[in-house]
Amino acid sequence: MPRSDDELVAAWRGGDSDAASELIGRHYDGVVRFFRTKARAEMDDLIQQTFLRCASARDNYAGRGSFRAFVFGIARNVLLEYIRRRSRDLRVNPDAGVTSVRDLEIGASTALRQRSEQLAIVRALQTLPIELQLVLELFYWEELSVGELAEVLEIPEGTVKSRLFRARGLLRERLDDPSLGPASAESMEAVRQWAERLAARPE
Repeated sequence: MPRSDDELVAAWRGGDSDAASELIGRHYDGVVRFFRTKARAEMDDLIQQTFLRCASARDNYAGRGSFRAFVFGIARNVLLEYIRRRSRDLRVNPDAGVTSVRDLEIGASTALRQRSEQLAIVRALQTLPIELQLVLELFYWEELSVGELAEVLEIPEGTVKSRLFRARGLLRERLDDPSLGPASAESMEAVRQWAERLAARPE
């Protein structure tokens, strides 16, 4: 049977490099997706920073929440530091509750360009305030629970639910913007179906 994250963390603390590699490999793709839609140009460096900090902070992981939430909490801090640096360069508001990825000109994801409906979703997500983009992507793409999101974002669970509600509404508005949507009617219908599924997942 595969070892759990907590078992791998314990082995890693004991000097088991194979456990470290397995643990990082298990969460690597999620961290890639996390940064791909927010900091494409600097993605590799930010991913490396995230896992280096995981290594440095592994003794601080107490196992009260999930290790996945621990990793995304670190990734979020790395992203916010990047945003603050980028904001100083561009002289824009660094408030993640107001500033969007497009405000920062961080760059769009290229991984989803083969499917126009997915690209439309990414473009629409990138127009949201970063804190709302985070909560949607982590909830729907990485399937973090409300409790895990509360841990990652350092906010109460009730606030997580209200942000999800607000983010879903704003995303639907953005998907109605023809400048962001795909050209074909078929692709737009696929986008709308995806948006409808946002409301279907229980919190």
